[in-house]
Amino acid sequence: MGKVGLPLPIMEVTEERFRALARSSPWRWSTLRFVHRRQPERGRFDGGVRAWLQRPDRLRVEDLDGGLIQVVREEHPRSVGVLTAGRRRRSHEETLLLPSEVTPEIGSDGLVRARPSDWEVDYDDPMFQSYTWVALLDPVELADGDDDGPATTFEGLRAVEHHGREAWEATVRPISSYAPRCSCCALLLSEQSEQRLEEEGGPTVRAREPDFVFADAHLVRLDVQTGVCVYVQQLGGDDDGWWDDVTIEAVDVPIAEELFAQPRRRRFQRGQ
Repeated sequence: MGKVGLPLPIMEVTEERFRALARSSPWRWSTLRFVHRRQPERGRFDGGVRAWLQRPDRLRVEDLDGGLIQVVREEHPRSVGVLTAGRRRRSHEETLLLPSEVTPEIGSDGLVRARPSDWEVDYDDPMFQSYTWVALLDPVELADGDDDGPATTFEGLRAVEHHGREAWEATVRPISSYAPRCSCCALLLSEQSEQRLEEEGGPTVRAREPDFVFADAHLVRLDVQTGVCVYVQQLGGDDDGWWDDVTIEAVDVPIAEELFAQPRRRRFQRGQ
């Protein structure tokens, strides 16, 4: 299965198309070079890193001065444990397919209306630091909830530019069915993601800060060519104005295999 619907024609931004674009990333690009930044800077790499990602299993991350931070080479195919009724124990392992090996349901506009379950397909790109990275690259959690219905509501849908590229923007609010890729790394930090995290037994924000106020909504932008979430900003709450930003520098440009070579460890010699 190749990439679907490239390039998209100029079209009206609708709620249905915004959701469809959020589902489409696994089939819209194979390689990506981009810069990720986060503000305010809370961690070592929030000021900016540059990445080369080759689906399904290669990632190189550098600082903005060109210093190597990490090379990731994952093993495929991966397997998942299938549970018996009642989810009490693992019954057997099933090998996951890659997105390139399955065909989603495509609308007449070239966007994905439905995609195979993540119990069947390995959608996760190589990760850097947290699952927020994975969710930005494939923001399906903005589209579909865990009850086969929508995960969010949208307002202010419009076409914009983001770092010189065509993007679709919306003010997004999660609803009760919102199911982030990882509840502790949700794209939409919210009462809904907090409740999901609490149900899963994770360390919640409210446990650390009982009076914390979550955002009222999030400003979100999706890159039209790739389906990547290139911007998400909290609106309201104690973290008002906090954002993640992705600058896409190249799409589907071949990447030399040497970039994904693991750095050699320096051999210790006596006298050093």
